[in-house]
Amino acid sequence: MHKDKQKLIRRLKIIEGQVRGLQEMVQKDIYCIDIITQTSAIKQALSGVEDALMEGHLGTCLVHQIQKGQSTKATGEILKVYRLKRK
Repeated sequence: MHKDKQKLIRRLKIIEGQVRGLQEMVQKDIYCIDIITQTSAIKQALSGVEDALMEGHLGTCLVHQIQKGQSTKATGEILKVYRLKRK
């Protein structure tokens, strides 16, 4: 888990830098299409972080819940994540 956590933190720091860059672009009145391109890249990067978190959760936490007989709770969490990802 420690290795994955460090990867996620690194990815989030990169996204943080992208957002700061986006703020500068807006302040400098950079061409709108260039700003939209950057916002799209940030959304994709955040989606990648979500995917990694979800994969880890499904592969560990939910498996443990099912093994402990908490399948109803696990199913509820899967559905909750599914609904969030669809938005």
